[in-house]
Amino acid sequence: MVKIMKAINAKKSEFFTPQVAALLGISRIAVYKQVKRGDIKAIKIGKNYAISASYLLDKSGKTLSPQRKMAIKRAVQKTVKEYGPLLVKLGNE
Repeated sequence: MVKIMKAINAKKSEFFTPQVAALLGISRIAVYKQVKRGDIKAIKIGKNYAISASYLLDKSGKTLSPQRKMAIKRAVQKTVKEYGPLLVKLGNE
C-alpha cells in the first residue's frame, strides 16, 4: 500500500503492467491474467496495458469510488432489511 501511495504521489496518472506488478508484489504474468479476467481494469496500448492510478488507489482501499460507495450502501441496506430483527437480537446479547 505504501508503494502505491508513493507512486501516485509522484503525479503519475497511469502505470503499465510491469510497474503494477512491482507495486502489488505479484508477477507481471499475474497482472496480465487479472487484466484478461477483468479483475483489473486496463486499456491496451500496443502490446502492453495501462492501468490508471486512480483505479489502483481505489483497489488499495485508501479511497472509495462513488460506485463502490453505492455498492456498499446497497449491501448494507439489503442486510438490514433481511436480517434486521436478528441483528437487533445479536446486539442485545
